[in-house]
Amino acid sequence: MGRLFGTDGVRGIANQELTPNIAFRLGQAGAYVLSKEHPHPRIIIGKDTRISGDMLEAALIAGICSVGADVLRVGVLPTPGIAFLTRTMDVSAGVVISASHNPVQDNGIKFFSSTGFKLPDAIEDEIQAVFESEEKPWDVPIGGEVGRVIEIRDAERRYIDFLKSTVGRLEGLRIVLDTANGAASRVGPMLLEELGVEVIPICNHPDGVNINAGCGSTHPAALQKAVLEHKADLGLANDGDADRLIAVDENGKVVDGDFIMLICALALKAKGKLAENALVVTVMSNLGLKIALKKAGIDVHETQVGDRYVMEELLRSGAKLGGEQSGHIIFLDHNTTGDGLLTAIQLLTVIKEQGKPLGTLASQMQRLPQVLINTRVEDKEKSMNHPVLLEKVEEVRAALGDNGRILVRPSGTEPLVRVMVEGPDQEHLKVLAQSVVEVIQKLV
Repeated sequence: MGRLFGTDGVRGIANQELTPNIAFRLGQAGAYVLSKEHPHPRIIIGKDTRISGDMLEAALIAGICSVGADVLRVGVLPTPGIAFLTRTMDVSAGVVISASHNPVQDNGIKFFSSTGFKLPDAIEDEIQAVFESEEKPWDVPIGGEVGRVIEIRDAERRYIDFLKSTVGRLEGLRIVLDTANGAASRVGPMLLEELGVEVIPICNHPDGVNINAGCGSTHPAALQKAVLEHKADLGLANDGDADRLIAVDENGKVVDGDFIMLICALALKAKGKLAENALVVTVMSNLGLKIALKKAGIDVHETQVGDRYVMEELLRSGAKLGGEQSGHIIFLDHNTTGDGLLTAIQLLTVIKEQGKPLGTLASQMQRLPQVLINTRVEDKEKSMNHPVLLEKVEEVRAALGDNGRILVRPSGTEPLVRVMVEGPDQEHLKVLAQSVVEVIQKLV
């Protein structure tokens, strides 16, 4: 088989591509590889609200316990909450069952090391090797050596208290919060209310199938409408596992991850707290962000798309702030992965301290027009390397010249190729992007 792990764990359509049998074997392989140094390993498991989570959780638990490891089950909790618990509860590893912003039929399994970081490629490859092996490299436990399940009933409280410890009180703000009917549906409103925020929650009634359905960070229309209807100071939207944040200003305008990173970076720089005077971004970040950072005298480190690559550069460079336009933002001083709720309260702190509305803070960056079109493909690698597509991309790049750029890349989590074109003329960009998409579709 090909590589089991994508850019964000093992993903697939639940019960079709990501089956209980695969989850069971992943539980065995992951527990074995990640627990070698522990005489009696313990592994935390959490999940988002999608209906297939219970099924996959049961299979994972069975796999983990069958190699003699205990499971600490926390239930529904944001992915960054699992990362936090993993690094603070003396465990061997953490596992999250989630497909993040993807639709309900998808699900995924993602591992964290005992330090709360996502696994490096080498460890994922080792897990895959055990997963594929017909030989069991562990001694099969029996009797009292089989793993047991321990319920962690204060997981939400631990995570909320941690988040609250990073900021002060936030009274005086009226916020609409869209939790995407996902993992932050309970903890998100609780956190903000305990910090003194007046919260108007929407899309916070998960039923197992409505996660990310017309709501959350990838569908902000409902949030924009609610902000205007309630005359709120701003709106905040998470995705299904709450590792992302997108905002909406007081006028109903979307403020994406690029704007949020700039606002926070400028505020930290003004306090002398921007580590290495640098921000780590990906190639998908708008050119307007880089222009604004250069004007402010902030260094920019650019990576390929994917929060794991942002994290690698943060660790390499010593910078502490970085992220993606999608709203997956890492405050490495506080947590070891992108954290939508942490990002939310850091942003609210800047708004409160500076006494300026979000729209005014966002105006520190002028966004260049950008067109992004996703097109479905059967074979991402074959499509990306096809000479006809490569020739078309070079043709568009020449047409844009020094006034813009084109980026064509495969999605790390879905069977899609993403075409992004950026430049001064929105209508021209649409024509150029569509011409590339038509080439890809003909190849399909």
